[in-house]
This record gives sequence, structure tokens and C-alpha cells, in this order.
Amino acid sequence: MVAARLGGSDPDANPRLRTAIQAAKDVNMPKDTLERAIKKGAGELEGVSFEEITYEGYTAGGGAILVKITTDNRNRTAGEVKFAFGKYGGNMGTPGCVGFLFTKRGLIDVEGAEEDALMEIALDAGAEDIENQGEGYFLVSTPWEHVQQIREALEKKRVKVTSSAVKMIPGTLVKVGGEDVDRVQKFLDWLDNYDDVDDVATNVEFEDQT
Repeated sequence: MVAARLGGSDPDANPRLRTAIQAAKDVNMPKDTLERAIKKGAGELEGVSFEEITYEGYTAGGGAILVKITTDNRNRTAGEVKFAFGKYGGNMGTPGCVGFLFTKRGLIDVEGAEEDALMEIALDAGAEDIENQGEGYFLVSTPWEHVQQIREALEKKRVKVTSSAVKMIPGTLVKVGGEDVDRVQKFLDWLDNYDDVDDVATNVEFEDQT
């Protein structure tokens, strides 16, 4: 809905919408639900107006975190997310306070590929890096604006793509240990279960507790 609201309902003219449609298909969203969301976001159907917000702040232990939200009630959501930050030992900051620590990237998961062949196909399509994750699985990194067109180029070459998304990738990691590990994990669990949350990015790395 947000992608359609910002760029229109034509995926050919709206790369962000094209990426969102593919992500919905990857999780088997019903076609009528997908079409209704696009029409509602583009204003072609009457309904609730949604907006996209990113909250920035710090976790317990000093890690940075970005929380991407889609909400129909900014005030309610801001209050609830701010409360959760404090409850689990963190602080919600001002816009831009930690965003510079992350880089927006396109990520494509590939299965069952041969590394040299995948490298050639992906780089020719415009990808920037390929990470071998073992057992025939690879992570292809792309400019975020071109993730969908690069996915389509891979699929045309019969590369098996299992998912693709645009993510915020931290430049450096912050180790968190002791009691802060439990507080950060509980905060992440809370965000995972909060209906308005679309995505979460953090630079937290848990210290070995053994």
C-alpha cells in the first residue's frame, strides 16, 4: 500500500512496488489481497490511509536500531514503540541519529547454484557482491534500486531465487553482553510480534555467553 501510494499502482513504472509485489508472492500472499492492497494504497479504493515511518534509537548495551513501521495511527504507534524502547533498556532517538550507520542494499537469496556461473551471471546483471553461505546457498548483494530487475535477470538464466528484499545493512557491529543480551532479545521479540512493524535492522552482535 505504501509503495503504491508513493509511486502509483503500475509496477512497470514503480520499482519499489515491483519489489513489494515480489516479496508478497514469495510468502504466497493471495492474489486478491495483493491487488486490493495496491488499489487501496493508490487511492483507487476507499479505506484507511497508511503511512510509513522509521524510528531510530539505541538498544540496551548501546546498539543502534532502525524500526520500519506502516501505521494508520502515527500517535498511537509512536507512543507504543517509545514505551517498548524504554521498557527493554533502550532509548528512542531523533530521526537520523543512527541511520548513517546503515547502508540500504538489495539482497537476493539463491539456492542450488554453481558459484562461478552465478558470479558471472550476477555481475553481468549489475550485482555488486556474492556471498557463499555453504551447501549451494548464496546471498547476492545489489544496489537497492535494482534488486528486482537483477532478480528477474537471474531467473531468466534459470537461477533459482528463493527470496529478495531491500534491507538496511550495518557498517560495523556493536557487541552486547551480560544482562543486556536478554533485554535486547526481548525487545526484538516484541517488535517481531507488533503488527505495525515491517522490518527491523540493528548492528547488535551478541557476545558469547558460554
